[in-house]
Amino acid sequence: MTQRNPNLAKLHATYLFAEIARRKQQFLQENPDARLISLGIGDTTSPIPQHIVEGFHHAATCLGDEATYTGYEEAFGRFELRKRIANKLYHSMVEAEEVYISDGSKCDIARLQLLFGTDASVAVQDPSYPAYVGSSVIAGKTGSFNPDTEQYEKIVYMACTKENGFFPDLSTTPRADIIYFCSPNNPTGETPTRQQLEELVAFTKKNRSILIFDTAYSTFIQDSDSVHSIYEIEGAREVAIETSSFSKMIGFTGVRLGWTVVPKELRYDDGTAVADDWKRILSTCFNGASNIAQIGGIAALDPEGIEASRHLINAYMENAKVLREAVELKGYTCYGGVHAPYIWVDLNGKKSWDAFDEFLYDAHIVSTPGAGFGPSGEGFLRLSAFGKKEDIQEAAKRIKTVLQEKVSS
Repeated sequence: MTQRNPNLAKLHATYLFAEIARRKQQFLQENPDARLISLGIGDTTSPIPQHIVEGFHHAATCLGDEATYTGYEEAFGRFELRKRIANKLYHSMVEAEEVYISDGSKCDIARLQLLFGTDASVAVQDPSYPAYVGSSVIAGKTGSFNPDTEQYEKIVYMACTKENGFFPDLSTTPRADIIYFCSPNNPTGETPTRQQLEELVAFTKKNRSILIFDTAYSTFIQDSDSVHSIYEIEGAREVAIETSSFSKMIGFTGVRLGWTVVPKELRYDDGTAVADDWKRILSTCFNGASNIAQIGGIAALDPEGIEASRHLINAYMENAKVLREAVELKGYTCYGGVHAPYIWVDLNGKKSWDAFDEFLYDAHIVSTPGAGFGPSGEGFLRLSAFGKKEDIQEAAKRIKTVLQEKVSS
């Protein structure tokens, strides 16, 4: 009988968001008339702007006409889309040929594992997006799971806590071949300074590592002087891959469209260009993003689309402000919610899943327990601002009233 991939057995627990869904379903079975408000997974709720929808319509119409029908897309994405990303989002810090279009950054995070052997060591922020660890486990890069420390033996956990300003102490961080870093961070919503990112690039270069820099939420950064791309940092092109997505910036969570930048200067120790291997992986494992999605992406990056994106982002950030103010009125310290659509709530010693259940059963609010993002996430709760305005306002009201005695006890 064919044997199972042994690394799948090393996944130490049910995937975070699957467990949230399970608990939510159980609650609804017990309380069928309850009106739940979801502040859990970071799924967008505002409709895609009409200008971009018209792009979808045009692309679909072309597929129904023999004169304009297209099948397989260009291997690494439509050049017009690659060019717009390079020019409008990176302001020509990267070349169009270095931008590779995909069906989302989460998919690329998994595919990037194929660039490196199973002996490659991995470092992640703690707390961090679960896909970095999960994909590393499946790819066989982690060793066994230690239930006492809630860590994998071969993963370097870079503690990002309130005590160190949510940026790791690189002076004591062990070397790793691959470093995953998310800015703004999911789940904490915190954004490193330019100086901190300069330290990160220098650390990566000194250790001859490769940095995988996730900027899925960079368009939410409100300060124009803050770093939106790692390539704003001198020397980053020699050490960093950057991955990003249209999901949150324009509501493409269901459309699926993203990109990864692999600079020409980035090379392995033996001198081989990383981009050459990335092209081979994409050619072997992927047939390109949907032609309809790519036309939508092109529309999202023309002036009208960019303005529509700003409008959506501003609405979500106003939601974040409302939620953060509601929680802070309860006397809790919050992080994030300023440059990212997530509020990271310090529970003052309460366990994450206990707080999750209180929010669910007492206020009928779905949140995300911080423990699901890594050992340093215990004692925190993540609230997502991806909601409709009226739901966010109702959630804030419940936080200030229904949860007053329970959460503050």
